Amino acid sequence: MTALPPILLVGGGRMGSALLAGWREQGLAEAVIIDPSPAAQALAGPGVTVAADPARLPPGFAPEAVVLAVKPQMAAAALPAYGHLAGALFISIMAGKTVQGVAGLLGGAPAIIRAMPNTPAAVRQGITVAFAGAGVSAAGRDLAARLLAAVGEVAWVEEEGMLDPVTAISGGGPAYVFLLTELMEQAGLDQGLPSELARRLARQTVIGSAALLAASPETPAALREAVTSPGGTTAEALKLLRADDAWPKTFKAAIQAATERSRALSA
Repeated sequence: MTALPPILLVGGGRMGSALLAGWREQGLAEAVIIDPSPAAQALAGPGVTVAADPARLPPGFAPEAVVLAVKPQMAAAALPAYGHLAGALFISIMAGKTVQGVAGLLGGAPAIIRAMPNTPAAVRQGITVAFAGAGVSAAGRDLAARLLAAVGEVAWVEEEGMLDPVTAISGGGPAYVFLLTELMEQAGLDQGLPSELARRLARQTVIGSAALLAASPETPAALREAVTSPGGTTAEALKLLRADDAWPKTFKAAIQAATERSRALSA
């Protein structure tokens, strides 16, 4: 596999550093990270330079891709400094920032891909959904796919508005799984289990179930049914969880609320 082209990473936080780690595994020829945090210096290494601000870019550095990984609320202050890199492909992973909004901050007519990764990217098990704005070439789309695939699976949508339900489902999805784990642990405690055992049962049940789902060709519904013996203990629990006013209705409403919030935040 050929080495990745020069990359400028704006923001070395959790997602930015996860991407950088994945790129290093693929073979990274040259990268510059812009991050004023002293902790970001730990990301420096062979072929990777860390600078506190864009004014300190190495002379002659010409990135083929600029990955925007700053917090959305920092976008207005940070992005205009990169508008001069008009020949680069811009990949934004800033939640809620539309292609039009990013273009307005950069100025001109830059090629922009908007992407929504999720936190399992930290262990290369994430999924990123991306949308290519006008002016993105086939080569640019291929480059973005390679950069994003460094931390997991990549999928594409042809309508930018689809990123709002994507944000609600996969962007926030890890939090829902972690909440389930919390609730299972607490339920174990309520039934008198020792705290360490309740914690281990909840965590490993979620971890193991996810691994089984990944390894099995069966649907989640089929796997659920295989665990559920008629008239058994699991069936009794699912009777409550699947009631109309329980998980199905509540979860549908939760995803709707998250989707609407994503739309409201888009700019």
